[in-house]
Amino acid sequence: MSARRPDALCLLRLLARAPTLRIETADATLRGEEVVTQAAFPRSGLWGKSLLIGARSQLAAARALIELDGAAKRLAISPPDFTPDRLASVIDQAECDAIICDTTQKDFGAARPILVAAASVAREEDVQSLATEWVLPTSGTSGPPKLVGHHLSNLLGPISAALSPPEVPVWATFYDIRRYGGLQIFLRAVVAGARLLLSEGDETLGDFIARCGEAGVTHISGTPSHWRRLLMSGFASRIDPRYVRLSGEIADRGVLEALRAAYPKAQIVHAYASTEAGVGFEVADGQEGFPAALLGRRGDMEIKLEEGALQIRSTRTALRYIGRDDRRLQDPEGFVDTGDMVEQIGDRCFFKGRRSGIMNIGGLKAHPEEIEQVINSHGQVRMSRVSARRNPILGGLVAADVVLKNAEDAGDALKQEIMALCQARLPRHMAPATIRFVPALEMLASGKLARDHA
Repeated sequence: MSARRPDALCLLRLLARAPTLRIETADATLRGEEVVTQAAFPRSGLWGKSLLIGARSQLAAARALIELDGAAKRLAISPPDFTPDRLASVIDQAECDAIICDTTQKDFGAARPILVAAASVAREEDVQSLATEWVLPTSGTSGPPKLVGHHLSNLLGPISAALSPPEVPVWATFYDIRRYGGLQIFLRAVVAGARLLLSEGDETLGDFIARCGEAGVTHISGTPSHWRRLLMSGFASRIDPRYVRLSGEIADRGVLEALRAAYPKAQIVHAYASTEAGVGFEVADGQEGFPAALLGRRGDMEIKLEEGALQIRSTRTALRYIGRDDRRLQDPEGFVDTGDMVEQIGDRCFFKGRRSGIMNIGGLKAHPEEIEQVINSHGQVRMSRVSARRNPILGGLVAADVVLKNAEDAGDALKQEIMALCQARLPRHMAPATIRFVPALEMLASGKLARDHA
């Protein structure tokens, strides 16, 4: 799959144009000028190899990605929470020759040479680069991870306009850069030579946000669940960003309005993206859903609805599934079926939920996310999670766990109020039969709300 081309785009060359890059955690900093002049990995020795990026530290992973893109045939990126069984599956499917890590003590579930970053030495001159294939696991899968391949040009598609930004932002992200959402922010920082703040290890949310405030973060990204967690924490006022970005989950009216109230000077943007489809589009008008005018062809991207499912065709989509010849990523026309269900109402399209997450309630279908959007619109609700509870007569009933902005408001009167709101705005079978007030909801390592089907 890799091609040897003197002009192949690679991160090291991009970094050389903007060596002011700084990636910071609470304990360490990776500086772009050091990476440009000093090597930690033997590019010539790893030329044409298929490598697993298995570092525990985000900084070590970032350095490996910058140094080895253009030298390796393939870079398979493993999230930090992968078990040895899942790591072994990635190594097998991606046909990895070696593992790039920052320790020899990690269990990868497979016998491969482990290469740890060496003491920095002068960088050798590169005359040619490979079109390295970047391999990422999709989110929300159980069992062996499903892998997709990208080229750097696909990943950079939505941020090509940032090659010469008018001003260098100070970025922060709640994502880990080894997941698609975080990788996009990492690439934006590399391209712009920006400062990027990351959190890892045992750093608390309060400490991370305090660092962001001290650094004067201007741009910050995360899932809606990340943002709800921050809004609930009491730390939101420690930062004053100019740009707030949401992706990975449905951005409903409740979280958008809460962010607008918290950061009145910021541009609030929610983006649609997935590991397979790439970054599809951004919505900057402050409303939930997206304008129906985006349907059809716009530049290098085309969006359509097929039986209610969002389909995307663009130059940003992944190339193929890795290690699975029985899976087809695109249909014969080049469209990726995202599995996200959308309903067009007038000139607006609204996300209803995942096709795979549909609940059966008394023989009728219901999207938990659609119900949550209504619950979250209540002024006293911060977030909610809806699920189906078994019922011996009806087969299933809708149950909702709800986190309030103020726990002292909990009571039967408020439950009835939320139920009445749902009954007024939803079909009868979708209205919750039970509501339980809880102090918090579990989040996955990806930043998404934990669900049975996630």
